Amino acid sequence: MVSKTDDIPASVPDCNPVDLADEAGDGAQDSKETSKTRLKDPCGCEHSADTAMVNGDGAHGHMEEAETKQDGNGEADAGEESNEQEVIVIQDTGFTVKIQAPGTEPFDLQVSPQEMVQEIHQVLMDREDTCHRTCFSLQLDGNVLDNFAELKSIEGLQEGSLLKVVEEPYTVREARIHVRHIRDLLKSLDPSDAYNGVDCNSLSFLSIFTDGDLGDSGKRKKKGNELEQIDCTPPEHILPNSKEHPLVPLQPQNKDWKPMQCLKVLTMSGWNPPPGNRKMHGDLMYLYMVTVEERHVSVTASTRGFYLNQSTTYTFNPKPANPSFLSHSLVELLSQISPAFKKNFTALQKKRVQRHPFERIATPFQVYSWTAPQVDHAMDCVRAEDAYTSRLGYEEHIPGQTRDWNEELQTTRELPRKNLPERLLRERAIFKVHSDFAAAATRGAMAVIDGNVMAINPGEETRMQMFIWNNIFFSLGFDVRDHYRELGGDAAAHAAPTNDLNGVRAYGAVDVEGLYTLGTVVVDYRGYRVTAQSIIPGILEREQEQSVIYGSIDFGKTVVSHSKYLELLEKTSRPLKVQRHNVLNEKNETVELCSSVECKGIIGNDGRHYILDLLRTFPPDLNFLPVDGEELPPESQRQGFPRQHRHRLACLRQELIEAFVEHRYLLFMKMAALQLMQQKANKDTKTDTPAITETSETVSENNADTTQTQTSASDSPSTTEGSTDSTIQTDNSTSAASQAATDGEENSLKPTTNGPLDLTATQNGECKSPLEDPKSREVVLNACKAVGSISNTSFDIRFNPDIFSPGVRFPEESTDDIQKQKQLLKDAAAFLVSCQIPSLVKDCLDHSALPMDGATLTEALHQRGINIRYLGTVLEFVDKTPAKAQLEHFYRIGISELITRCAKHIFKTYLQGVELSALSAAVSHFLNCFLSSFPDAVAHLPPDELVSRRKSRKRRNRVPGGGDNTAWASLTPSELWKNIASEAQSYYHFTIQCDSVDQVVEKYGLQKITLLREISIKTGIQILIKEYNFDSRHKPAFTEEDILNIFPVVKHVNPKASDAFHFFQSGQAKVQQGFLKEGCELINEALNLFNNVYGAMHVEICACLRLLARLNYIMGDHPEALSNQQKAVLMSERVLGIEHPNTIQEYMHLALYCFANGQLSTALKLLYRARFLMLMVCGEDHPEMALLDSNIGLVLHGVMEYDLSLRFLENALTINTKYHGPRSLKVALSHHLVARVYESKAEFRSALQHEKEGYTIYKNQMGEAHEKTKESSEYLKYLTQQAVALQRTMNEIYKNGSNASIMPLKFTAPSMASVLEQLNIINGIIFIPLSQKDLENLKAEVQRRQQLQELGKTEEAIEDSPLELEDKIPID
Repeated sequence: MVSKTDDIPASVPDCNPVDLADEAGDGAQDSKETSKTRLKDPCGCEHSADTAMVNGDGAHGHMEEAETKQDGNGEADAGEESNEQEVIVIQDTGFTVKIQAPGTEPFDLQVSPQEMVQEIHQVLMDREDTCHRTCFSLQLDGNVLDNFAELKSIEGLQEGSLLKVVEEPYTVREARIHVRHIRDLLKSLDPSDAYNGVDCNSLSFLSIFTDGDLGDSGKRKKKGNELEQIDCTPPEHILPNSKEHPLVPLQPQNKDWKPMQCLKVLTMSGWNPPPGNRKMHGDLMYLYMVTVEERHVSVTASTRGFYLNQSTTYTFNPKPANPSFLSHSLVELLSQISPAFKKNFTALQKKRVQRHPFERIATPFQVYSWTAPQVDHAMDCVRAEDAYTSRLGYEEHIPGQTRDWNEELQTTRELPRKNLPERLLRERAIFKVHSDFAAAATRGAMAVIDGNVMAINPGEETRMQMFIWNNIFFSLGFDVRDHYRELGGDAAAHAAPTNDLNGVRAYGAVDVEGLYTLGTVVVDYRGYRVTAQSIIPGILEREQEQSVIYGSIDFGKTVVSHSKYLELLEKTSRPLKVQRHNVLNEKNETVELCSSVECKGIIGNDGRHYILDLLRTFPPDLNFLPVDGEELPPESQRQGFPRQHRHRLACLRQELIEAFVEHRYLLFMKMAALQLMQQKANKDTKTDTPAITETSETVSENNADTTQTQTSASDSPSTTEGSTDSTIQTDNSTSAASQAATDGEENSLKPTTNGPLDLTATQNGECKSPLEDPKSREVVLNACKAVGSISNTSFDIRFNPDIFSPGVRFPEESTDDIQKQKQLLKDAAAFLVSCQIPSLVKDCLDHSALPMDGATLTEALHQRGINIRYLGTVLEFVDKTPAKAQLEHFYRIGISELITRCAKHIFKTYLQGVELSALSAAVSHFLNCFLSSFPDAVAHLPPDELVSRRKSRKRRNRVPGGGDNTAWASLTPSELWKNIASEAQSYYHFTIQCDSVDQVVEKYGLQKITLLREISIKTGIQILIKEYNFDSRHKPAFTEEDILNIFPVVKHVNPKASDAFHFFQSGQAKVQQGFLKEGCELINEALNLFNNVYGAMHVEICACLRLLARLNYIMGDHPEALSNQQKAVLMSERVLGIEHPNTIQEYMHLALYCFANGQLSTALKLLYRARFLMLMVCGEDHPEMALLDSNIGLVLHGVMEYDLSLRFLENALTINTKYHGPRSLKVALSHHLVARVYESKAEFRSALQHEKEGYTIYKNQMGEAHEKTKESSEYLKYLTQQAVALQRTMNEIYKNGSNASIMPLKFTAPSMASVLEQLNIINGIIFIPLSQKDLENLKAEVQRRQQLQELGKTEEAIEDSPLELEDKIPID
């Protein structure tokens, strides 16, 4: 049982020591050993995960849970040379203390020795009966406890100690914190912060469909026969082939959100701050309130607490009123003067603590909603104050100073990382600072564009201005001083920040000690791109020329180098595949670099070595960089490359470089092996050269132990096969060697291979290397040359990022090298077109990649290293594919992505010319032109008095977002669509022949609602949630009142939790080999570590919970599966968005577990919700819809709604037939499901017809003898008997009239078990009897031996592994 504490945010900066025997936290260990290792806890999964943070740190986010908190031993097993060692997370057992607060009964609280006193404060401020206190100290025997002390360091604190809550005098700061806390309590159920996208709040609707918490509802609802009570009819718009796509159900109304009003107004009084004489009476500030009963009161916050004074709106009288109701807490004061407050506040707190913690915890990064209802704007003192003080006053409780972001970002990087506890601490600190920095940078960027920040160079024209706010440096994405003139001007200046961010991400992931990058966030807001960077100490005081000691500030005309930088960058050279190379400077001297020339090295005043301008970290993409006199390989030329691009900064993605090197590595192994085989054949004697086939065995054995700590991908050398590349199968003899070598030298996270690898060198050096033999050396030399390795004795591919950079010159002596590098770049460009794009399309054909919307499509492209600028090429490739019909969903999503991206490009420049007062009019006008069928959309210009024409023209346009032209108003729909078509042509080289939205919708089968969602998400528009009539030809769809807000679109680095990620991957690998218990433990451990680093909310935790739930389910623990999956759904809604494709899939999983738990109506509601979301996101025609409809159909069949069930199942059959081909096994299963429903309706003829179809498919695909074929034929016999019996009965009735003796016919409602069995099959879950543990181990051992003998065949074994858990944590 996973303990309750993992619901709670990890708010502690420290975590307790976790000792792993060694760094081999992978739990990677050969299956042999696993069977020997007895885990301390016989029933493994059940308890080993009791603590959700290692040791349940992060204390108790709320009370009920804290009380049930348990401490268990999170165990992990780590395989090292000493395989018997077990690793136990050192655990200090928790203890209980009594807490005595004024006016309440003493209560018990479970605490752990690692916690700080401050965390008990947090618990008390969240607990229902003490939540109204903020200003208090905790005392033990009259001694005040230090807030930042760990409990274990406090003398005399032990089991059963009594801690007293003692009210302390207020200060201005404490009074403010108190008011803010009370306001947060009053607003705790109010979703407006989530709609407005502030304070990391976001929406979640799951609880509406599950009626509260899932765990209980199952037990509550079982009254009598549950089947009768279920209303199963879905709303019209969810039924198959429904034409309407409403928007309003996207945000169902939550009854909890009807605000229970406790107070009408709570705001700062106009009498603030107190005058001197009142200060000396202890007045801190004045508040003004209006109670629900319409009583207007003025309150003094004094050092002793809050009391009523005699001031009114116009007269100041600070004397206490009579009675003054002096109270230490504002809540106590209000409860005395307003009965309604007392009643509603209590009710509100009850509701607040009943909500699932995941609905209230802040997310690490802000998630914005593109739709919102009309929210009433209420008075809110805290919000008003925040807006004007920009919160610098108390940024996260740091007393009175702005944060030095650069110092924080760099010191967290310098934290020690020798063992697991240190790494957890470090990663947690890095993550926390990053998310704070991203939030601050976003706020600053918006302030800059809104014109609220003074430029540091106010004399320059707007485009060239730079800003500093809150210790962050902001610059706009325009080509300042023709810096990028050679590279494409503004287009290049717009692309450079994202390239630079990718560089920062790459160097950050390599994490070299002593090399520092800047905190970087790129924000797109209101048509402008803003780059926010942390500031290198001292850089503003000196000229750039003086400070740059490495690299070039003028794109390579003058270049300098520095030995320390070369030493540091050399360490990044292998993982980033950057080659050390020489360039010429302005004096024609040779200068050595290990990065692109633009990469600048600056030593800050803090003595740290910074690198910045990493926009050319990765090599250029020659497909989009025409160079005179250079020919691309034929694969590229056939596709019409090279093409002219907007700018010359187009570079290859890191994923592509990795894939390309991997590909070359396999080639290298194959060539070397073939030549060695030939040599061996020629010699016929085995003595001289140990043939590679023999050594391969020893290699894989020797490396088995040592390499495990390094490879993260999987855990016994043979299984890495799965992660490499299917080309391995071709040549068995080399696979083992290549595998061992792959595992051997690898230190980076991904299982790519690079760096000097002798063909069969083992780390233990136990086998004689054949490389001592001159012939073998020649073989390796030839293979190296053939694949373009930079070394002649080993495989090592690196790229020179300066090739084809304008302005960079290379010395004479490296001409050969440069030729080699040019060839490599051409090959990589060709590899993208000839391998990666076809492999993406192949993955979509066999449904291993299933993009549902623009974001998931982009992710699919990026994972394979394909840039979005290839979208047109990909779509053309799909168009020419013979199986185009089976890729229709992919093509449609691609077209809609291409169109919305073109519209986004146009919208960006369109918005730059709009002044603030006309923003909503301009946005609604643009959306009308883009989506409305109304042919002559006219813009509403704001009334003249708002647009002042009288000011002198000179002073205009001082702030970036202050355009003043009204050119935007003249845009027409036909003009916009012309522009979209020409943008598609010029940017994506793709032809769209359409002059209006209706033609596009008609031609490509798109939905306007989907286009609206995509454009809103891409540009940050938030619209009013209501039904829009896009198709009216008489009035436009949008008015300016429909545009509620415009949000920033933010790109930043996502720091990773590396140890947790390793645990997760080894857990996955274990599960895939069938070791469920071990897998479950590893994944629980990963969950602990993720919680430790990220806090409670994160996409990766979401993937972890989903996999855990699936394992719980397979191992038969349905309630636990339900609880974990519920968390996964909530987290996905909060972190990714309520209609993100991931969220849709989480809903489907949750529905399955609900059904298994007997909560049928909930399961149906969840499936209907998933179907509604899917219709909006991608429409009905999508392979995933077939799975969803089969699920819905099965559940409806289970509750005897046969006609409804048929509608869904027959739709699933149609979609499966379309996307999997009529002869696929999925289609056979669909036929069978439909037949079962017809059987239940006693329509045997139709049932027989469908089952025959299924039988034919099974027979042709699997043969007569296969069990599926047999099952089907049995079922056919049964149906025939039933049909005959029915016919007999009918004849009997016709013949004998009413007195016929009727045989009782079996009309059976399907049993829940049979429905569940089918549900499991379609969702890819197959059960394994767990009792036969030893049998299982034996099986695995046999399998492993076979694998070592015949590596070629493992591919199939892995693919048919019993559990298809396609859970991958996204890697950006």
